[in-house]
Amino acid sequence: MTGARRKKKSMLWRRVHAPHCKDIKQWCRRRLPILEWAPHYNLQENLLPDAVSGIMLAVQQVTQGLSFAILSSVHPVFGLYGSLFPAIIYAIFGMGRHVATGTFALTSLISANAVERLVPQSNWNLTTQSNASVLGLSEFEARRIGVAAAVSFLGGVIQLAMFVLQLGSATFLLTEPVISAMTTGAATHVVTSQVKYLLGMKMPYISGPLGFFYIYAYVFENIKLVRLEALLLSLLSIVVLVLVKELNEQFKRKIKVVLPVDLVLIIAASFACYCTNMENTYGLEVVGHIPKGIPSPRAPPMNILSAVLTEAFGVALVGYVASLALAQGSAKKFKYSVDDNQELLAHGLSNVIPSFFFCIPSAAAMGRTAGLYSTGAKTQVACLISCVFVLIVIYAIGPLLYWLPMCVLASVIVVGLKGMLIQFRDLKKYWNVDKIDWGIWVSTYVFTICFAANVGLLFGVVCTVAIVIGRFPRAKTLSIKNMKETEFKVKTEMDGETLQQVKIISINNPLVFLNAKKFHTDLMNVIQKENAGNQPLDDISKCEQNTLLNSLSNGTCNEEASQSCPTEKCSFILDCSGLTFFDYSGVSMLAEVYMDCKSRSVDVLLAHCTASLIKAMQYCATLDSERPIFFESVSAAISTIHSSKNLSKLSDHSEV
Repeated sequence: MTGARRKKKSMLWRRVHAPHCKDIKQWCRRRLPILEWAPHYNLQENLLPDAVSGIMLAVQQVTQGLSFAILSSVHPVFGLYGSLFPAIIYAIFGMGRHVATGTFALTSLISANAVERLVPQSNWNLTTQSNASVLGLSEFEARRIGVAAAVSFLGGVIQLAMFVLQLGSATFLLTEPVISAMTTGAATHVVTSQVKYLLGMKMPYISGPLGFFYIYAYVFENIKLVRLEALLLSLLSIVVLVLVKELNEQFKRKIKVVLPVDLVLIIAASFACYCTNMENTYGLEVVGHIPKGIPSPRAPPMNILSAVLTEAFGVALVGYVASLALAQGSAKKFKYSVDDNQELLAHGLSNVIPSFFFCIPSAAAMGRTAGLYSTGAKTQVACLISCVFVLIVIYAIGPLLYWLPMCVLASVIVVGLKGMLIQFRDLKKYWNVDKIDWGIWVSTYVFTICFAANVGLLFGVVCTVAIVIGRFPRAKTLSIKNMKETEFKVKTEMDGETLQQVKIISINNPLVFLNAKKFHTDLMNVIQKENAGNQPLDDISKCEQNTLLNSLSNGTCNEEASQSCPTEKCSFILDCSGLTFFDYSGVSMLAEVYMDCKSRSVDVLLAHCTASLIKAMQYCATLDSERPIFFESVSAAISTIHSSKNLSKLSDHSEV
């Protein structure tokens, strides 16, 4: 009896703990994406493009690291650290295969507010160097990087708290117009902060509400202080950077490796400054001493966390929003998925852990991610390879950048923000699709430049939610169309074979950012289910059954489902009579559905479309000009399908 009981207990113990171990393995694979792709990494196909992309990325990481460290009001060497550690951590925990994490202009600008407030320039007299300080730098620089590291640490803690609370799904509130306006406004702030370096002026640090306008007011009042040498060198650098980058973009298909103009410009400017002694002759400000090596880890000063809480929230929200947008764009472009909550974990750890290594706040940058696209990167191995070259710069090349003029670094920053600044062109598409989205973009941009990026982001979200809440109660949620009546007309006017090929889906709700993703998921599930179950039916009455599409945010979509013959493809008719209003996100998703179906050779027709919907669809997607897509009624759409089928049959007989 004792042995039997022991065997029974051991079996129960195994049953209890076996799934537990399996769950741990699944959890590790889900939270460590590198375990998914690294074992299947193809060295022959992926290593060469990843290596080339890694080298080009290292050039951007070094130049932007130095630039954004200056933007964050800390010593340039800390930007090199910020280009190293976050990239390694994101490669382990992140899901974006083409996302380059490191120093970021917007988060650097936000952390600069805390640095200048807690350790202002008036404390510059703390210039004594000490071996106990960071790499022998002055106490002033050590205190400044301590504040920036505290902002990074607390910002990462906030992102980790959001991950624990599973708030990644709340990003549906961050619509494309809000993100576009916020990043454009923040980029305008960054350019404004570099004006003093571009002009070679000495000016106090100005921030706070309306600080954007106070900076330009100070510049115009003290226009006589502009150094002509710095201005000319800045203009020359900007022209060279823009011209070469445009040529690289234009001829990227013909050349295998693009010219790293940023690195070439930095080397040339440093050499010219050294040979002509511009620092003493013309009074140009240079980067100065850059120490070798990486200091021993040290915890950020925890006693100032309460003082940097506002900046930490800004870093957490702005950095995550910008990074997630790039990760989702990468996933959409290369056909893989990204988990919002996992990205919170990855970016949270990319801020918390590097803060112990004197790193400024990090996030993904548009320029570096676009660089990975253009150079053909395949996986995060490209980012890891770039880290090797950043290490070489830290230990060998860094001290040679002493003579680099600050105006050249400022030019690199300004040109690097081109991708964000040209988002002004989005105003045209918002105006043509939805005037309210256009108004949200403009107002969010105004709030961003008048106050700060986090204030503009908060205003955009609140404004968007308020407008949608105001529009939903006045919208019709039910369709008046009688599906049974349509079914009867189809039966009397068409043959059963044609009816089997048509699936009618009625959209009974507004299509906005709140339900756009759900609409796409439900509709694609219906299409995939129809294609997967493409088998002949024994009973024609099965074609007459109606099924219910999952609700779209308190609304429903009715579909008249029918299985098609194995040799015939199914056509879909979207009845838009219940689509009372829409926004840019909704129309973009509808256009994406149409393009996906078109790529799968599935016909999609839209019935009961308003003139504004037709105009918006034509603007958002490249529609088929050979076949009609928009119809006044469902019956007209079915008649067109029937006519095209008869024509195809007639052509088949003529060929025979």
